[in-house]
Amino acid sequence: MGRLIPPLTRSRDARWSVAKETPPVATMPLHRHAPGRSRAGGLRRAARGLVVLVAAAAVGAGLLAAPAYAAPSVEEIEAQIDKQWQKLEPTIEQYNKVRAQLKVNRQKAKSLEKKIQPLALETELAMNRVADLASRYYITGPSQEIGVVLLNSKPDEIGEQMALLDRLASQERRELEGVMKIRKKYDDQKAKLDGLIADQEAKEKQLAAKKKQIDAEIKRLEKSLPVTVVKTTNCPTIKDVVSAAARTAIKTACAQVGKPYVWGATGPNSFDCSGLTQYAYKAAGIYLTHFTGAQWNEGKAVSRSDARPGDLVFFRSDVSHVGIYLGNNQMVHAARAGKPVNVSPITTMPVAGFRRPG
Repeated sequence: MGRLIPPLTRSRDARWSVAKETPPVATMPLHRHAPGRSRAGGLRRAARGLVVLVAAAAVGAGLLAAPAYAAPSVEEIEAQIDKQWQKLEPTIEQYNKVRAQLKVNRQKAKSLEKKIQPLALETELAMNRVADLASRYYITGPSQEIGVVLLNSKPDEIGEQMALLDRLASQERRELEGVMKIRKKYDDQKAKLDGLIADQEAKEKQLAAKKKQIDAEIKRLEKSLPVTVVKTTNCPTIKDVVSAAARTAIKTACAQVGKPYVWGATGPNSFDCSGLTQYAYKAAGIYLTHFTGAQWNEGKAVSRSDARPGDLVFFRSDVSHVGIYLGNNQMVHAARAGKPVNVSPITTMPVAGFRRPG
């Protein structure tokens, strides 16, 4: 039998082995507490940990994330444009009203000016005569004519001669007073007109500035429309336009709305159906033959579900009619003799298919 190792020795060796592997850790009885300072530090650490946990949870839930603003839709931008237009239209009409009144009042002012000119000249001549007479009396004394009357007249005639002179002088005064009254009447009327014209000119400037401001806002809103949107005068607002060529073709075709249908015409004053599509895509740098059958083969075939604004839409089994698709079952086309280029539903004729030029 081997020699037995006493239990105490074995326990001491085991403890020594553990001590070599694990560094000593200071322990404290469970019923004892660290001093107050250590407790406060521990509370602060616990509070910070709680804040971190709450913040992490909030971020995870999206509560502290930066708000995301969706771009306004085409419909919302259109609504804003309509709202601005509601402000612009009354401004335009007020502007037109003021301009019309200005035109009338300026004509009145010109008419009064013509009437005042001869009165002004007559007044000036009369004033010159009075001034000349006054100046002669001041420089030379009574005139020779008056001296002759006084020296050569008999005593009983002197009174008559002086009365004649008084009548001549008073008549001169009356004529001058009459001219001055008439001139003052016209001057007063012109002064009122001039004031009114000045007020209307100021209003015209204010309205023009207001119109310019609203106009700029409408243009800004129109520019904010996505590039896939085409807004024209003669066609509805068109969304989901797939290419720059399609946008150009749509704008060009819509600009022809109202022009007459003429067989064989390719523009710019009249069109037939394939002449219009040729003209529109020529503006976009794409050449199409002036013939519906050729245009059918010159574009890429697309299904009705994949058709986009700007695609060519053909009708009837012989593809004898073509228009430019605008979306929402609408097209712009040169309809037929007696009807101008217009926007109409594609459901009025049997659709043969769609082709995408380019």
